[in-house]
Amino acid sequence: MDPLQLDHVPTEVEMLFTSEFALVVLFGISVLEGTMMLRFMPSELVVPSALLLIGSSVPDVIAIVAVVVVGTTVGQFLLFRLVRRAGRNYILQKSWVPVTESRLERVDGWFDRWGPVAVPVSNTMLFVRGLLTIPAGLSDMNGRTFVVLSVLGSLSFQSILAALYLFVDYQFVLDNYLLV
Repeated sequence: MDPLQLDHVPTEVEMLFTSEFALVVLFGISVLEGTMMLRFMPSELVVPSALLLIGSSVPDVIAIVAVVVVGTTVGQFLLFRLVRRAGRNYILQKSWVPVTESRLERVDGWFDRWGPVAVPVSNTMLFVRGLLTIPAGLSDMNGRTFVVLSVLGSLSFQSILAALYLFVDYQFVLDNYLLV
């Protein structure tokens, strides 16, 4: 399957994703996504965009999903460690963390109710991806346990995105719903 071609992808971006550095760039974007600092692109578009620009053969899909899972996990673990060291108030004061006191209380409640299983489940869900990293960092959860749970959730999420990309008629979506 050949990747779709978009007419309006900035040349510089397309060059990065078609160069030998494509997976390195993807890794960097994934780390940013894991630390909740990815502001220029919704996390739901990382894998489909990479498949679109890098390729969608079986080896490409496996490499892209693996790089994104590792990158996201590295980013989430960095955030986990930062929260563990700096604490709740520090995180709430930082503008790069998209969480308010009320939203953090809500995800704290999820973590209290569901425990460690909330981490992979939240990593699989749209719009709350990674938010449970904060309560996990504030808990007594072991770092290794967090990494395993983060990998499971990220692998699930990224695999779903890759499957949707591969099995949905994207040309129809592009032609009828996106202004590309």
